[in-house]
Amino acid sequence: MKMIFKIAKTELRNLFYSPVAWFLCIAFLVQCAFFFVNAMEPIAKFQDMMLKYSGGQFKNFQGSITRGVFLNEMGIFVNSLQNLYLFVPLLTMGIVSREITNGTIRLLYSSPVRSRDIVLGKYLAIIAFNTILVLVIALFVCIGIAGIKNAEYAMLWSAILGFFLLVCTYTAIGMFMSSLTTYQIISALGTFMLLFLLGFVGKLWQEYDFVRDLTYFLSIKGRTANMMVGLINTNDLIYFLVIICMFVAFTYLKVQGARESKPWWLKTGKYLAVIACGLIIGYIGSRPTLIGYWDTTRAQVNTLHVKTQKVVKELGDDPIEVTLYCNFFGRGFDYGLPQSRNNYLAALWSKYIRFKPQFKFNYVYYYDTMDGDSSLYKSFPGKNIHEIADLMADARNLDVKMFKKPEEIRKMVDLSPEGKRMVMKIEYKGKSTFLRTYDDAMVWPDEPEVAAGFKRLMLPEMPQLLYSTGHYERSIVKSGEREYGSHTVSRGSRISLVNNGFDIDTIAIGEKEIPENTATLVLADPKTALSDTVQKRIASYISKGGNMLILGEPEKAAVINPVLRQLGVEMMPGKLVQLSKDNTPDMVVSYFNWAGANMADAYSSYLKRTDGDTMGQITKGVAPLKWSDSGSFTIEPILVTFKGMAWCKAGNLVIDSAAPVFTPSEGDYKVDSFVTGLKLTRKINGKEQRIVITSDADWLSPIRMTNSDPFQMVYSWLAYNEFPLFVWWEKPEDARLDFTHPNVMVFKTALLYILPALLLIGGTVLLIRRKRQ
Repeated sequence: MKMIFKIAKTELRNLFYSPVAWFLCIAFLVQCAFFFVNAMEPIAKFQDMMLKYSGGQFKNFQGSITRGVFLNEMGIFVNSLQNLYLFVPLLTMGIVSREITNGTIRLLYSSPVRSRDIVLGKYLAIIAFNTILVLVIALFVCIGIAGIKNAEYAMLWSAILGFFLLVCTYTAIGMFMSSLTTYQIISALGTFMLLFLLGFVGKLWQEYDFVRDLTYFLSIKGRTANMMVGLINTNDLIYFLVIICMFVAFTYLKVQGARESKPWWLKTGKYLAVIACGLIIGYIGSRPTLIGYWDTTRAQVNTLHVKTQKVVKELGDDPIEVTLYCNFFGRGFDYGLPQSRNNYLAALWSKYIRFKPQFKFNYVYYYDTMDGDSSLYKSFPGKNIHEIADLMADARNLDVKMFKKPEEIRKMVDLSPEGKRMVMKIEYKGKSTFLRTYDDAMVWPDEPEVAAGFKRLMLPEMPQLLYSTGHYERSIVKSGEREYGSHTVSRGSRISLVNNGFDIDTIAIGEKEIPENTATLVLADPKTALSDTVQKRIASYISKGGNMLILGEPEKAAVINPVLRQLGVEMMPGKLVQLSKDNTPDMVVSYFNWAGANMADAYSSYLKRTDGDTMGQITKGVAPLKWSDSGSFTIEPILVTFKGMAWCKAGNLVIDSAAPVFTPSEGDYKVDSFVTGLKLTRKINGKEQRIVITSDADWLSPIRMTNSDPFQMVYSWLAYNEFPLFVWWEKPEDARLDFTHPNVMVFKTALLYILPALLLIGGTVLLIRRKRQ
């Protein structure tokens, strides 16, 4: 060990007696200071401005400042890692080749110094230099922790660990390349090429399962991504340690090989043995059951939410089989290709495998179209579906034989209800259900949709929503401006109720009784008078304790009021008016008060995260609601207008000419705030009956639904908050700076100009004195 340390000390001294090490330190410091100040300065400046002009009322930003300064695209860590490959080849290009060029390697060979000592000593010197780079970043981390109130310091130390492991990996590769040639420039170029290869190898031979796992393991691209966001796992740690040990071993074999005369095949065998050992260790370490995790974030944002964990735990140890059906002609096909399997597993299933390793994954590729869909054939005139598949496979360098033909896939499974889009079928204890992909940037289902899918496999039945038909109510099949299809049965929308745990159907109440297993009956804006039979059946359903969502419109108050009066509620005549320079006067902004927000924890947590800021909900054409507390229901307002913003127009409201005028003599009236939504509760038959009433039905239409929280909140409350599964994290605590803008400017001057200048002067003096000696 003494010899290793002596060689390391000599090598480190040689590094700092050359301008390269000083140049790298200064360049790295300037880079870090630039990105640190550029991220911190606008935040401090904006905070000072808000404190000045709000009279000190400004409290916090909405996001994490720690992430904003250090971990976003313009942060220190991301840019340091992106530019790291520029520094490493310059650092390592002469570490071994210099000895060969100068002839000093012969002195080392002739001395009683083992090759192992030479290699380990030189690599220890590089690690010491890497530690200096880490200390540079740690300097900015410490400043950030001091300047950011309640900074996420554990997440930052995780990012530092990722940086250190990556730079040690890069330098191990660079040291090996330096041992292969006497020319330092060739060594540097070789290091560039090898780093590129390790970044690209994860895309090679991905269509072969075993090879895909190995090449994906070898790929260095994205290996620090988890650590950069605060998640440390043994798979990534093993990867870096394996790659470091492999290239240090390669360097040893190269140095030792120059000292001994042995057949080429024996030397080659040693290299192959090192590679094999590395791959075996890496493959074993990447098995799901053997991976350990440490989420260093304060809110555990890299881990499944505790609600989702509970659902996964309920599955027990029984295996789950997941089959991905990927249509060559379907939307999102690229995400399901064999080349993307590891990304699919990492993006979607890795968080679940962490808590339940008993997953089995299958993949089925096919090509098919929906019956009657001729759009594909119009693009390829005169070609049948098999010829089109051949042409498209050839264009994408794919083997068409990997795809099942339409007649084959139709014998296996009926995917017509899913629109033959890319879906996953999950099977558990003899039951199965589909998890869908979605028409958004995220594509894969998130925790609420996956948890709902798991629940479908465990529960005997899901909450059933029945939508009344027969009186021109809002449709759950259509997705037009006034219809409800987009949030109820749309399979391609992640917020739709069918993807979040509900079974949905329609019912003609005039033709049959309402089933007893109905979770919620929805009466959405009927346009014609309800028959006595319909009213009696609704009354009977309510009397038995059934939950209900009732939505009306001012123009049809007479149609809906017979049902409302059974509950002690009435939609008042007239229509609310709210004057605005941008909207028509019938566009009234209401908001969910605390009684409404507390219907579901996701929405109430939103108010907590935004310090009580309300979320406005535009209601187009709405009337005030009136109720009596003398009945058996407890009635609470949940949707109300802002104080003094609206008034009620008694007569006909004209919206396409001059602005309406408040005229009390015509029956117009004002109150502080009008109620446009109510919730009703009572205890009956051993459970709490829940009913929601709103005097506007358009707020659930796609054109008015600007946010999914409110409508999901209402349905969740009616389903006793079992579905949808709301996943949320508390507001970040690191949302304010203790630094002011002048403080940041002092750090900018010190870190970006003064400290690099001092290092430059110190390094220059040291090098000049060294040269004179």
